[in-house]
Amino acid sequence: MTDFFERSLIVHEQLRGKIGIHSRVPVKNRDDLSIAYTPGVARPCEVIAQDRARTRDLTIKNNTVAVVSDGSAVLGLGNIGPYAAIPVMEGKALLFREFAGIDAWPICVDTQNTDEIIETVRRIAPVFGGINLEDIAAPRCFEVENRLQDLGIPVFHDDQHGTAIVLLAALLNAATVVGRELTDMTAVINGAGAAGTAIARLLRCVGHDPNVCQPIKDVVVCDSRGAIHSSRNNLSPEKQELLRYTNRSDRGGSLDDVLKDTDIFIGVSKGNLLNADHVKSMSATPIILAMANPIPEIMPDLAKDAGAAVVGTGRSDFPNQVNNVLAFPGIFRGALDSGTTQITEEMKLAAAKALAACVTEPTADFILPDPLDSTVAPQIATAVARAQ
Repeated sequence: MTDFFERSLIVHEQLRGKIGIHSRVPVKNRDDLSIAYTPGVARPCEVIAQDRARTRDLTIKNNTVAVVSDGSAVLGLGNIGPYAAIPVMEGKALLFREFAGIDAWPICVDTQNTDEIIETVRRIAPVFGGINLEDIAAPRCFEVENRLQDLGIPVFHDDQHGTAIVLLAALLNAATVVGRELTDMTAVINGAGAAGTAIARLLRCVGHDPNVCQPIKDVVVCDSRGAIHSSRNNLSPEKQELLRYTNRSDRGGSLDDVLKDTDIFIGVSKGNLLNADHVKSMSATPIILAMANPIPEIMPDLAKDAGAAVVGTGRSDFPNQVNNVLAFPGIFRGALDSGTTQITEEMKLAAAKALAACVTEPTADFILPDPLDSTVAPQIATAVARAQ
């Protein structure tokens, strides 16, 4: 079996960084130097000083995204801090360039104070056309994103909305495979952090026009103590808010209890939580999207043997990889191209529908495009730009 961990370490040691800056203007003679820098550069500076909106026309702001993280919730690694988060943020920036032609740069901040993160982003915002928040732990990530929506450029927490968008696209096609409508199905989400909350909101169409977004019948969200319901003590404000649009029957109990007769399991938690009996207790054609990395909540072969109709994971070595790279490059490409100041709920829904439409004939092992499919980002970008 290929050891991607050791191979990745070798590549990082050899390259000492996966991205770099490449000049777009030649500096071969004194004329080149005078145009690119002093004295000629004074003129675009004067134009921008008179009209700040010209920044997009004259600088890298039109095509540059900051990938901002405090390193507090990195992949399956947890709170590893800003230095250890750099390789992941570099990788994110690389994917922006490869799939959407966007110049992105990792900004790993040495603080986990909400006010300080927000202040840092506000101070660096002039040079960027968008902000991708990444791997910031809940509930801090919710406040950081919400308070930055007035920045004048799109601010998007990918762990929340990118995951939810790809997940919804997967479910739209999975429902087609099993011959059912999402509006008639129920789901259990295991994990009440950033991703789980955003998924619940999108599946229940919170903030969306009901004429264009049809909500799933019901969702029960579970955390480490079981189902989130009204009789639970000491629920955080974020979990209390979840109850406004989830668990309409107010079901209590453990994950085992609420999974019974449910149609969909969505895992954004930790590995090896489910077994064959869990799957067998669900409806006749259950959909399992077990996205914990690197070990899913249940392995695909075990889930299928137990009766799962469609199975997806977060891994690239199994079919139906629920991977955010299918969404965020196209979303930011569309946002930058349209000049929008925010990524709206309508844009998120448009992105999910466009992603689902990239698979014209869904099957049990093909509900999402290949993450390396270069045609996906342009289609999402077009849909997002139109939805603004």
